[in-house]
Amino acid sequence: MIKTILLLAPLAFIAFSGISQTVIQPKDASKYIGQTVTVCGKIYGGKYLDATKNKPTFINMGAAYPNQQLTLVIWGDDRKNFTYAPEEKFKNKTVCVTGKIETFKNKPQIVVDKEAQIKEQ
Repeated sequence: MIKTILLLAPLAFIAFSGISQTVIQPKDASKYIGQTVTVCGKIYGGKYLDATKNKPTFINMGAAYPNQQLTLVIWGDDRKNFTYAPEEKFKNKTVCVTGKIETFKNKPQIVVDKEAQIKEQ
């Protein structure tokens, strides 16, 4: 029994570690609608709309608004999951964000609901 466990444990580890995440650039985001990917690129700006319904934060990746290649959306209820203001922290920095690419008004976006989804490079 122990021999079987010792033999299967490394195989399980190899199988799970072999699952790779697709990494793309912001300009390619529209090709991955409906898929969960990691997008790496420069943040050109963002805005927290605290006086608007649902208090969204919009972060522009790949170019400045209105020409952004990907929008990161953080809804007001999810801002509590952040220990910083993401629209300020990441401005002019390169980050990687992981999430499902959706569209809003024919523009790709990723809804971010926790800090762990965004990593500064």
